[in-house]
Amino acid sequence: MNNTSSIIVFSLSGFNATVNYRVTLFSLTVLTYCVILVLNVSLILTIILDKNLHEPMYICLCNLFINELYGTAGFFPKFAFDLLSDVHVISYVGCLLQIFVIYSYVNVGYTVLALMAYDRYVAICRPLEYHSVMSLRRTAVLVALSWLVPLCSKLIVVTLTTRLKLCGSHIEKIYCENWAVVKLACGSTKANDIFGLFFISFYIGHVLFILVSYVQVVKSALKSREGRRKFTQTCVPHLLCLLNVTAALLFDLMYSRYGSASVPQSVKNFMAIQFLLIPPILNPIIYGLILTKIRGKVNSLCLKCKKNSIFASVSASL
Repeated sequence: MNNTSSIIVFSLSGFNATVNYRVTLFSLTVLTYCVILVLNVSLILTIILDKNLHEPMYICLCNLFINELYGTAGFFPKFAFDLLSDVHVISYVGCLLQIFVIYSYVNVGYTVLALMAYDRYVAICRPLEYHSVMSLRRTAVLVALSWLVPLCSKLIVVTLTTRLKLCGSHIEKIYCENWAVVKLACGSTKANDIFGLFFISFYIGHVLFILVSYVQVVKSALKSREGRRKFTQTCVPHLLCLLNVTAALLFDLMYSRYGSASVPQSVKNFMAIQFLLIPPILNPIIYGLILTKIRGKVNSLCLKCKKNSIFASVSASL
């Protein structure tokens, strides 16, 4: 079957709005990516190096931060390079790889959030069973599945996209998106549509599972002072994180499906990258500030680093 062999590269027209501000945007992009790296790597190392944080909730958090690094690595380096380039194109293979990374990043994020909701449900609603239900072995299996299922599902999506015969190579975005590529197809996209609806329904199920879990958690938390304390300390940041991710994704979804041609391209670009920009920065800040264990460990590490730097500067002066 002759499919996409004639398409070698895709052009990304979203960069047309960045030409006059390329140096400023490049500087902000590099700064933003550095902030994302520092925040997420700091919390990952804090959780890994401290044995007291080797608990199911913090293991899930560590995977959430690793996923932020994974997803942003699929966007920011290429985006920064394109800002300084005169030609804004991406190879066919590179486009499919970017689709796989960005889409699987979103799905892994939601799966980990669903796992965290289940962990909080067991911790607050079934506290006596917590250590048997959320054992380290079971947590490891659930975390592995939270990566494997989204990665396999996105592999199916990308494989279906590779089977399409394309009649164009123009993408009106600053990165590759599966829906934008599917719209370029000459023939039927029924299989893509069916699988797309299936996977969307599957992850809507994740959201419903999270909501149901938290309805039960709130009911249980209101019964005791200790339950309310646990809810405030561990569940509130999770809900803020979920709201943060969902709002950013809705912006991109509304733009992709219902974006108006009258909206300036710069606004479209910002709406399209919110889920790659805001959650990777806000999530580690939310958890780092609210969760007392992580905040305490980060503060102690900062104090140690400060003392070491002071000692080093004094030694150098002597």
